[in-house]
Amino acid sequence: MNQLQITAFGDPSVLKLACVPETVPGEGQVRVRVHYAGVNPIDAKTRAGLGWAAAQNKEKLPWTPGYDVAGVVEALGPGVSALAVGDRVCGMVGFPLAGGGYGESVVAQVDELARLTTLPLDQGAGLPLAGLTAWQGLFEHGELQKGQRVLILAAAGGVGHLALQWARAWGAEVVALASPDNHGFVLGLGARAAFDYHDPDWPARVGEVDLVLDLVGGESGQRALACVKAGGRLVTVPTITAEAIKAAGSEGGVEVRGMLVHPDSKQLAQMVMLLEMGEAHLQLAHIFPLAEGALAHQAIEGGHTRGKLLLRMDGHA
Repeated sequence: MNQLQITAFGDPSVLKLACVPETVPGEGQVRVRVHYAGVNPIDAKTRAGLGWAAAQNKEKLPWTPGYDVAGVVEALGPGVSALAVGDRVCGMVGFPLAGGGYGESVVAQVDELARLTTLPLDQGAGLPLAGLTAWQGLFEHGELQKGQRVLILAAAGGVGHLALQWARAWGAEVVALASPDNHGFVLGLGARAAFDYHDPDWPARVGEVDLVLDLVGGESGQRALACVKAGGRLVTVPTITAEAIKAAGSEGGVEVRGMLVHPDSKQLAQMVMLLEMGEAHLQLAHIFPLAEGALAHQAIEGGHTRGKLLLRMDGHA
C-alpha cells in the first residue's frame, strides 16, 4: 500500500510516496482501509523538524505522519469484539509518536476509533484531532461553564470553528477572533461577536471573558491575557510558546494552562453524534490527493485556512 512519508526534515518537498507492506493488526487492534486522512498543523511542524514528535522520530526516518483517518475496518486483531469488518470509523491514531495516517491503510487501537453511522467519511476524517483539541481545551482544561463568556483565537480554523460550536452547544457566549473575511463565517456558526486580530486594540474591544482558548500562541496569546477576568483562565494549545505565555500570565496574576490532546473514543463518539444530528458542522477547506500532500502542507503553513484540509486516497471520491 502507498504511504506519504517524511524522508528528511525540511520543507514540504521532503514528503515522498512509498510502497510498503500492509501491517497485520495485533491484540486489540484493527486495520482500517483509509479513504481520507486529516492534515493538521502538528503534521507540518513535525515535518519541519520541530516539536516532540520530530525529536523522538529523527533517527527513524522515513516516517509516515498523520493522526486523523476515516475509512472502513478490513481486518480484526485477536480479542476485538467492539468493531466488525465493514464498519465505517474515524479516529485519532498513533498519537503522538506512531502516526501513519497518510497511507492507504493503518493499524489502530480499537479505543482510538469511533463508529460512523450517517456521517460522511470526509467529515469523519476532519474531526478527531481538531475536535478533541477543542473539546479538551474547553472542558477538561478550561472548565468552561454554561453561561460563561469565552474568547477563541483563530476561531475560523480547523480547531477554532469546532471549539466555537462545542462552546455554543454547551450554552456559553462565544467571542471570536478572526480575519474580517471570516467574520460572517464565525457569526453564522453562533459567535456572539467577532473581532479582527489585525486591530491593535482588539483586547480592549473584546472586554472581559471567563476563558480564553488560545490556538495561536506567541504575541497573540500574551495579548489575550488582558481579557481574562479575575478567577478566569487562559488555555494555550501551541506548545512552542506555552512557557512564555505561562510566565507572562504569572506576572499578571492570570492562570495559564498548556495542554496536549489525547485520544478519547467516548468524546469522539459524542462529537460524531453532534455532527450526525446536525447540531454542529465541520467545514472542509480543501481535499488533496495523497500524492499532493506537499500542497496541503503549504496551505496549512499559510495560516489562513477556513476549516479542515484532507488527503484523499486513490479511488475514493
